[in-house]
Amino acid sequence: CEAGELFQAVLDRKSDDELKRIASFYDFLEVQPLSNNMFMLEKGMARDVEDLKNYNRTIIRLGEELGKMVVATGDVHFLNPEDEIFRHILLATKGFDDADKPNPLYLRTTDEMLEEFSYLGAEKAYEIVVTNPRKIAATIDNNVRAIPRGTYPPSIRGAEQELRDDTWKHA
Repeated sequence: CEAGELFQAVLDRKSDDELKRIASFYDFLEVQPLSNNMFMLEKGMARDVEDLKNYNRTIIRLGEELGKMVVATGDVHFLNPEDEIFRHILLATKGFDDADKPNPLYLRTTDEMLEEFSYLGAEKAYEIVVTNPRKIAATIDNNVRAIPRGTYPPSIRGAEQELRDDTWKHA
């Protein structure tokens, strides 16, 4: 996201050599939908939407120059657009002053992602939204398991009831 090392270097207007040095460390580079970064306009981190587009264009250019794939990611925090309310509640409880500001970090469809990156042209948008993520997915062994066979969660007597009780007590 915008807090990443490369994106921060782009924001800080680091030299092209420095940007390439940072980008060269990564296996692939990511860009995110403009709507994810609209808060940057309000905070003065970007002048306008064109600045946001140019930040992404810079990262894409670096990927092209360094021969690194660039993928469009969503920085997904919740599944559906209507679930955003739960994030607002969570941020408000943590004292964020912008907790009520829209931040569409839901899982977008392929068509929604293609639309988000349409300013790059249809071919480039398809490459970063569909082609490159598929290439990365193809390199992942499909035998990966969240919990490896033969391992089990610890058994702690009364833990389930204690968790239930604490949840209701603090809800």
